[in-house]
Amino acid sequence: MSSPMQPDHREYCSDAVSPSPFACDVHTHTLFSRHAYSTIGECVAAARLAGLELLGSTDHYSCMTSPNIHIRDYQYLMNFDVWPRVWDGVYVLHGVEADIVDLHGHLFGWDQMLYEGIVGREAKRPLTLKQHVWRSIDYAIASIHNDSFTEGATIAQTTGMYVHALEDPKVLILGHAGRAGVPFDVDAVLLAAKELGKLIEINEHSFAPQYGEGSFTRCRHIAERCAELGVMISTGTDAHIACDVGRFDAVAALLDEIHFPPELIATRSAATFLKLLEALSDNR
Repeated sequence: MSSPMQPDHREYCSDAVSPSPFACDVHTHTLFSRHAYSTIGECVAAARLAGLELLGSTDHYSCMTSPNIHIRDYQYLMNFDVWPRVWDGVYVLHGVEADIVDLHGHLFGWDQMLYEGIVGREAKRPLTLKQHVWRSIDYAIASIHNDSFTEGATIAQTTGMYVHALEDPKVLILGHAGRAGVPFDVDAVLLAAKELGKLIEINEHSFAPQYGEGSFTRCRHIAERCAELGVMISTGTDAHIACDVGRFDAVAALLDEIHFPPELIATRSAATFLKLLEALSDNR
């Protein structure tokens, strides 16, 4: 069966936007991610044009944004209070896409102690970089980008890695696990996510042609097992430019094709997603 591969985005990026099949886009990037190209204001405007109720801005929280581990290089993620919560009619959430960095499921910055503040003043109470960022965000997506640390790992190790990442109190979503291509026990991770009240992401960008049929096959299998096991999913475009915000051609086609239960789509409405986020906060 052919995959719902999306066309090259350059063929359809324009101001003429079709309504999004989902009410939320909870995985998007701004200029802060370094290899993305739009401001948060441009992403909000694109979300409004797509008819979204909710936008989650989730820039990379990883070594991709800076070779340095210093609070100044990540201060963008610590000043979210200046953003309107409702911006041009769109509810805006503050998030990050955090890299999983080892087989223990630790997230980037967990062991990087910082002794200075943004202006260079000595900190009264030193915190790790992760602690600084975690105080400011609503939720995190845990993803793998550099998988070199998984080479030679057993399935039990990689499965435990994903489960431990999901156990982090701020992690709400396991990001593009199908695209990452790291083998793991799918059912064990999905059932852990279900028990923890966490979400499995079905990521639009994972169906881009450069990732090939392997990514599609793995993502389809994960989506099918989520449906069969009753595990809730999130949808995210992983947009790195504003005109991709809210565009879910491939994800919508896949979920329709496998008759995915709508009640298991956390991003079907802002109210649904915010209720899950509130439950996560209550359990911290």
